[in-house]
Amino acid sequence: MKEPVSYQEKLSILSLVNTFLILGFYSLYVYNKYIAVNPEIIYDMKFLGKAFLILIPFTIVVQIVMHILFVIFNKIITMEDPPKKEDEMDKLIELKSLRVSHWIFIVGFFSAMASQAFGMAPYVMFLSFVISGFLAGMISDIAKIWYYRKGV
Repeated sequence: MKEPVSYQEKLSILSLVNTFLILGFYSLYVYNKYIAVNPEIIYDMKFLGKAFLILIPFTIVVQIVMHILFVIFNKIITMEDPPKKEDEMDKLIELKSLRVSHWIFIVGFFSAMASQAFGMAPYVMFLSFVISGFLAGMISDIAKIWYYRKGV
């Protein structure tokens, strides 16, 4: 018999899905509204800077709203309160998943710098940063789910 999904696993799954959907929908929005109309805009550093600066607070706000809604709906559906405290296992899982996340972002950072060292277009650097950041967040959530299931 399978164990029920823990509160922390549900939260990690929600965060993983949110991250994937936010990046996907925002990318489609920017592509359809700006890049499809004017493909040369991808070389405009000012455009790239604005697009990514808007993405960051948008992601934060959506994640906060979704976590609040999750707590409310989880309480209504399961009558289960969020855990009041983190125990040592929760902290250890958080640290291990954070370590994985940092390594993924570091690899993305170095690939962004390497793209410039090899003379690639500047948008490749921006895309490397964004993709590595979102990938690091998603891998962190996957690691949390893995560690909660497997154990530490």
